Amino acid sequence: MDYPLMLRSWHLNWSSVSSAAQTGFPSTTLRGLTGRFWPREKDIQSLFEVDVTPVHSMLQADRNPTTGELLGFREALVDNMGLSAKNSLSFQRAPGPPAEALRGSATNYPFWPGGMDEPSLEQIKIQSDLEEDIDFEKDLLTVPPGWKKGVEFTKQELKASRGLLNLTHLLGALDTFELGVSSDEEGKEKVEEVEKRKKKGKGRGGAKEEEKPPAEPAPLHRASSLEELVLKEVASGPKPTPQTTPTPAAEPPKEQWAIPVDVSSPVDDFYKRIPDPAFKWPFEPDVFQKQAILHLEKHDSVFVAAHTSAGKTVVAEYAIALSQKHMTRTIYTSPIKALSNQKFRDFKNTFGDVGLLTGDVQLHPDASCLIMTTEILRSMLYNGSDVLRDLEWVIFDEVHYINDSERGVVWEEVLIMLPDHVNIILLSATVPNTLEFADWIGRIKRKKIYVISTLKRPVPLEHYLYTGNSQKTQNELFLLVDARGSFLTKGYYDAMEAKKERASKHSQTFGAKQPMHPGAGPGQDKNIWLSLIDMLRKKDQLPVVAFTFSRNRCDDNASMLTTVDLTTSSEKSEIHVFFQKCISRLKGTDRQLPQVLHMVDLLKRGIGVHHSGILPILKEVVEMLFSKGLVKILFATETFAMGVNMPARTVVFDSIRKHDGANFRDLVPAEYIQMAGRAGRRGLDTTGMVIILCKNQVPEMADLHRMMLGKPTQLQSQFRLTYTMILNLLRVEALRVEDMMKRSFSEFHARKDSKVYEHRIAQLSCTLSKMEAADTSGQLSDLQEYYYVVRELQEIRELIQRRVMESVNGLKALSVGRVIVVKNQEHKNALGVILQVSTDAANRAFNALVIGEKNPTEGDSAADRESGATSAAEVPLPDDLLRTRLFLPEGPCGHTITKLGPANISGITTKALRVNAERILDDFKKRQMPRFRNDPPGPSAATATQELLRLAEGSPEGLPLLDPVNDLQLKNIEVVEGMVKTRRLEERLPEFQCVGSPRFHTEYIRFREQQQVQEELDQLRFLLSDQSLMLLPEYHQRVEVLRTLGYINEGGAVELKGSVARQISNHELLLTQLLLDNTLTDLRPEEIVALLSCTVCQVRTQVEPQLPSVLQKGIAHIRSVAEEIALLQRKCGLQESVEDFVEQYKFGLVEVVYEWARGMPFAEIARLTDVQEGIIVRCIQRLDETCREMRNAARVTGEPTLHAKMEAASNMIKRDIVFAASLYTQ
Repeated sequence: MDYPLMLRSWHLNWSSVSSAAQTGFPSTTLRGLTGRFWPREKDIQSLFEVDVTPVHSMLQADRNPTTGELLGFREALVDNMGLSAKNSLSFQRAPGPPAEALRGSATNYPFWPGGMDEPSLEQIKIQSDLEEDIDFEKDLLTVPPGWKKGVEFTKQELKASRGLLNLTHLLGALDTFELGVSSDEEGKEKVEEVEKRKKKGKGRGGAKEEEKPPAEPAPLHRASSLEELVLKEVASGPKPTPQTTPTPAAEPPKEQWAIPVDVSSPVDDFYKRIPDPAFKWPFEPDVFQKQAILHLEKHDSVFVAAHTSAGKTVVAEYAIALSQKHMTRTIYTSPIKALSNQKFRDFKNTFGDVGLLTGDVQLHPDASCLIMTTEILRSMLYNGSDVLRDLEWVIFDEVHYINDSERGVVWEEVLIMLPDHVNIILLSATVPNTLEFADWIGRIKRKKIYVISTLKRPVPLEHYLYTGNSQKTQNELFLLVDARGSFLTKGYYDAMEAKKERASKHSQTFGAKQPMHPGAGPGQDKNIWLSLIDMLRKKDQLPVVAFTFSRNRCDDNASMLTTVDLTTSSEKSEIHVFFQKCISRLKGTDRQLPQVLHMVDLLKRGIGVHHSGILPILKEVVEMLFSKGLVKILFATETFAMGVNMPARTVVFDSIRKHDGANFRDLVPAEYIQMAGRAGRRGLDTTGMVIILCKNQVPEMADLHRMMLGKPTQLQSQFRLTYTMILNLLRVEALRVEDMMKRSFSEFHARKDSKVYEHRIAQLSCTLSKMEAADTSGQLSDLQEYYYVVRELQEIRELIQRRVMESVNGLKALSVGRVIVVKNQEHKNALGVILQVSTDAANRAFNALVIGEKNPTEGDSAADRESGATSAAEVPLPDDLLRTRLFLPEGPCGHTITKLGPANISGITTKALRVNAERILDDFKKRQMPRFRNDPPGPSAATATQELLRLAEGSPEGLPLLDPVNDLQLKNIEVVEGMVKTRRLEERLPEFQCVGSPRFHTEYIRFREQQQVQEELDQLRFLLSDQSLMLLPEYHQRVEVLRTLGYINEGGAVELKGSVARQISNHELLLTQLLLDNTLTDLRPEEIVALLSCTVCQVRTQVEPQLPSVLQKGIAHIRSVAEEIALLQRKCGLQESVEDFVEQYKFGLVEVVYEWARGMPFAEIARLTDVQEGIIVRCIQRLDETCREMRNAARVTGEPTLHAKMEAASNMIKRDIVFAASLYTQ
């Protein structure tokens, strides 16, 4: 019997029946509409057939280990029985169907991520032991979590019909049978026995009380346990601890996962260590390449950070060759699709067995090396693709792309989800924190990462300023940074001088009042470019890449060079033949597009343009002609610098300012270095020339220095939670979103010391168990409450004092002469007078004269130190807290001048003294010299000391202090509330009984020590727990959104709606809502695809589209659904504003896509909008991916109508120049 056919017929019959029920159409009508129907044939016999159950055991041979002689066979149980992609994360599970082998399936579980420990049997047992005790009579649920109805356990009398036997009565007779003691009864007997022993123990006294039944041996812990289990063990409540507590283990050694490799010394024995390399190059590899290859041969993971064109691809090539030698597979990921296509061509020429996977292309998917974008690898990981089984290497190119705010999260997700057996190769431009980033990866994957970093450029760069603007001034080229990297200020001043000279000549010619606007008009721009190109041609510095940070300016610059012709007649012929061959695959009308005709004219003269507005096929033509050396000057945007190695002899910066989507700013060092690195061709040029055009003014020297020689941007985490990620992880019970957050790069700094924290927790737990509990009985019953009141009072007072010191009025009060109360290690409530206030606002300090004992002897100072040590542990009494008892010297009064921080000033009094601060400070400084050490203090210091002593003696219970609210006018709510709380707590202090107990001091100190240990323990446990995660509140908010929308149920299980949303990678909430409210089902395919364009269109248009009423209604509906979602997000606590959420959906290309789907030629489409052709193409290509995702989502919901419409829509837009195959794949 043909099972797939039978299943398909069942599915279609079911869907036609269900759709008939929904739409009211008879099933015959639906058959006619869909045209897909297989008549069902009854086969009663098939009901008696069952699948063979998996084998539970197998025979294993026993052999003599020495001779190999067969001794016999034994039966062994088979592990991992019945595992499949639908219920297991293990590699032991059976492979899925061949059709799902490549991309996996949305219903598959992912494979277990490397670095997360799979729970062992011991850990599962510990976990179950830690679960709360369940009363199997009272606590059982009758309704399972997520279900609406459950099971009724109440006994019901079933009345049987006449003439029928009641089965329950028959079975009830079995209850009277005696079948021996059951295991449950045995358990009861054991419990009773234990109870008896306990009672006996109590009767014999405390010593015997410890004699309990022998405990089960403690289960063995694995070295690196699951965090969850560690936390559960740590967070479980206080347990009765035995008297003999084990001493904590020695402190764990500091883990180092990132290991820097020395690339300064040559690798002389390279060919001895690798006599038979997997790949050979026609050149000798550099030292850093050899070091990387040695580590690849050892199956190590490596992170290679080097400048553009240094040769990082060599490392990738060796890994691919190695995997072919090992018969395994390699995945090469790149951040952009264009780079994937270029790498496919390069690797295909080198290795042959190479495949390509992008959103719309799938070539040779069974190849040993697969090239893809990072998003596709993420999808394969979540969908449990079987390709991962024999995957040896994953190569991440352009890793610094992780800084991209929109897509950086994808790299983090992929690195976290990769299985344990996969080795990682990271290729990046030079970044300052390579070791930190590698340490993070090593920590989450539990494997060493070898960091190979080189700052050496194969072709050093020289940076120039160009101020010329005509034939006369075309040689105004000034060297600013030489090949050794030295910044030459002379070159900068020469450029400034040249600009000034021109300005003075201009004022002599036109008069001083005539403003000079060099570079203001297109005519001036044209002269600058003509003079520059002429100069570069004479110096033989072509080809040149001119980076321009605006698509329109790229086009304008190229278009105005009408007189420039840089190619010979033979080159023109070669360009013409190549161009015609490339566009021959296009339709007739597409060959006559204005952009195509304009580009061929430019290319024949050796000028190229490259930016996102250019048609993809033309961009590829320009890249290929540039790599052949036929394009002499290329006007490009920043994207040309990303990725593939296409160096030029010279790089020119039209400007060093760019608009980053929010505002105009200077280029950061990383951007400048990435683009400047295109200058200098290895093996052809000795140095690369980088030129900055000074059209208006010469940029500031500091800006240039920072941009050229500054540190590149650090790799930073862009990790954020998405609904798709949450749904993907919630459906797999073993993987938690919290674990994903813990492993993100953003949490790395907080989590890297977790092993140290665990060790400290063990130490503190041990200390706490040895501590004797404070006695809080009888008169000491309110000791605990007293401790908390005192601590809260002290904390509030410190906070108010901090706010006073930060306030303007507080600092005004703390002027020279103000009398203050000082409290630090040397002084306790001693009066002082301020002599000097530092001007540093960040680290405010005060020099003050403070009274103390005169000439303390060594014994006294030792006693002081001792009392200082005990002062930390002194017991605060209500009297001390309510009154500030001032220090009075026992003998003659002395003084010292000390530097105080804000924390050392415990009160600002209402008194001020008139003091000669400078004289006192000079006198004190003089008396610090050995010659004058025994001199008496000067009259100014003596007077101040006597005044302070008189004040202290006059008010020993404390001087009146400035009130923060009334005197210092601090009206902020924190201070006002603090003052109210302080008064309330002070009123409570006299009520406490425990202070009168003779054992109060001892018990208070004991309780405080215990609390301090407990607090540190709680803090460390908090740092290890999920509660300390930065993104945890946002996670709960997003889960609440999903729960409200019905994507997950109360128990957190993913519902049908959630399964639909999981099929969609972007804007999942909006598209799922549209799919489920049947908005799209009633529309025609071209209308659906036109409306969906709002999710992929990123550009604003000035042209108002002419839309039919159906589309206008559809747009209004999409906006209203988006607004509902945005309002719900705000209600659940998310920060994104409603306007921002709704505005992200732009409907500028709805008309364009609508007409394209209806068959309008591309030339006419381009006239409907002001959006450039390349952006239209990119938008429609991305729209095809959205159609495919919506089609899969429609299949999940069982909507054949929408499924067919999405299929049709995808086919409608997939035509002509928009989906012309990449030239790199031909």
